[in-house]
Amino acid sequence: MSEDIAHRFMEASAFRAMGRTDQVGGLPQPPLTDGVAAGAITIDLPEPDSVPVKDISLTRAFLDRRSVRQYAKDPLTLGELSYLLWVTQGIQRVTPRPATLRAVPSAGSRHPFETYLLCNKVDGLKPGLYKYAALDHRLVQVDLSPGVVDRFTEAVCGQPVSIVKDNAVTFIWVAVAYRSVWRYGARAYRFMHLDAGHVCQNLYLAVEAIDSGCCAIGGYHDDVINHALGIDGRERFVIYAAAVGKVASGS
Repeated sequence: MSEDIAHRFMEASAFRAMGRTDQVGGLPQPPLTDGVAAGAITIDLPEPDSVPVKDISLTRAFLDRRSVRQYAKDPLTLGELSYLLWVTQGIQRVTPRPATLRAVPSAGSRHPFETYLLCNKVDGLKPGLYKYAALDHRLVQVDLSPGVVDRFTEAVCGQPVSIVKDNAVTFIWVAVAYRSVWRYGARAYRFMHLDAGHVCQNLYLAVEAIDSGCCAIGGYHDDVINHALGIDGRERFVIYAAAVGKVASGS
């Protein structure tokens, strides 16, 4: 039964069951990020500190934060997208260890996520699928083919399909498991889910500064969405997603 599997997972990922991790065993640390493949088409992003955002208090952002499922037709600017990427996964600096320091916490500074973006309405970007190159603060073009949005709407369950079709952009966070497993073994899977929550909460708060809304998406068909991204669902898998768009009147 699935409930029994969940109990077994909690037992197998307890600290007492960690055993000897690959880090302790002296195996080399995995790369901090995927990087940019040779020949990839990339798009420059504005520097985050050049993007005008509302000066709102953190308390105000906490109080105003809501899940928004209906969006206006207005697009995000490329600067606004740059700002949201920076506050969710942008790299402030690389330490000598090496590790990346970002605007979100991550167990052991492992930061195991790669951010994919399904863009519908972003000024300066053709609709399609992109990937965030965090070390370079650039976008990498992945798939602009017709029907790319439809492949992802098929994966959504528990939310209306319009949440992906009518928004400005869907953030899709992919866990690269070994970045965390190298250090924490099976317990890394607990940490990765906690880390995903940190990232999405930053997004929820940050959209308040650009007159936008956000809705986390945890309901999706795993095999469908992993296949749409061309990842195996084991070593790399979608761990969380979120829709973002300008707030429609009455939302």
